[in-house]
Amino acid sequence: MKIPQDIRNLIESGCLAHLVTLNLDGSPQVTLVWIGLDGDEIVAGHLPRNRKVRNIQRDPRVAISLEASTMSAMGLTEYAVLYGQAHIQEGGAPELLQRLAQVYIGPGVKFPPMENPPAGYVTRIRVDRIEGVGPWTGRPV
Repeated sequence: MKIPQDIRNLIESGCLAHLVTLNLDGSPQVTLVWIGLDGDEIVAGHLPRNRKVRNIQRDPRVAISLEASTMSAMGLTEYAVLYGQAHIQEGGAPELLQRLAQVYIGPGVKFPPMENPPAGYVTRIRVDRIEGVGPWTGRPV
């Protein structure tokens, strides 16, 4: 699916994202992550092969929750939940994290703050469905 401009703007604003993956027993695992865009894929970087990376390698179904700083006409905080399929790319995490740090921390910052960080992993998510409250739903609420 093509990511709508309203969602692109929300992602590019530097809002934090809650990434939900599925544990081996089917229970949800939630992590706060920085996200960005690469075409119509959402990307996030991870230095270690942590639980979210292992979960996605086993089961690609994910959800991302984004909270906007805007209110709907009814006074509700706008938010988006993006559902999709993810895959893990080996390598590229330090470069992605450096790019995202400029949005999430500020211009000119060095991140990760270490010499020779590991190549890590990049999560790439193809969005299949968008829900929530905001202009991206096409509903008045």
